Amino acid sequence: QMELEALRSIYEGDVCFRELSPVSFQYRIGESGDPKAFLIEVSWPETYPQTAPVISMDAFFNNTISSAIKQSILDKLMVEVEANLGTAMTYTLFEYAKDNKELFMANQPVNTVTSVSNSIAIGTPDVPASKKKDKKEQLSKTQKRKLADKTDNKGELPRGWNWVDVIK
Repeated sequence: QMELEALRSIYEGDVCFRELSPVSFQYRIGESGDPKAFLIEVSWPETYPQTAPVISMDAFFNNTISSAIKQSILDKLMVEVEANLGTAMTYTLFEYAKDNKELFMANQPVNTVTSVSNSIAIGTPDVPASKKKDKKEQLSKTQKRKLADKTDNKGELPRGWNWVDVIK
C-alpha cells in the first residue's frame, strides 16, 4: 500500500508512467518518437515484495524490438530483482531501466522499416522522374455528369446513399 502511494506521488504528471491497476504498472523508457524506446510492465503477485514481480515486455509498443533484445532486457531486470528481493522495487526497476536504456538497446537496429524499403529500392533500375509521371484518369462528359448528379456541390455523396431499405 505504501509503495503504491509512493509510485503515485513520484510519477504524478509523468506521461511515461501508467497505472493499469493497483498491482500493475507500465513505464515507457524513452521518448514516444524514439525508435529505441520500449515499454516495461510490472505486476505484483500476492506475496510481493517477498517474491519477484512479474515483468513483461509483451506490449504492442514493443513490437519493433527483436525478441532477443527483449529477453536480454528481462534477464538484466531479473538480476536487479534478485538484488532487491524483500524490498519495494518497482521504482528501482523503472529507474534502472531508464539509466541503462542505451546499454539495453545497443544492438537494436534504429530504422528497421526504412532499411527494408531501401533494400527493395536497390534492386529496381533507376528511371528518371521526368519520364515516369502518373497519368490522371480521364473521365468522359457523361461519366462526369453522372458523378456530378450523385454528389452535392462539395463532391460528397448525400447522407444515406448506401442505406438499405429494410421494408423492400
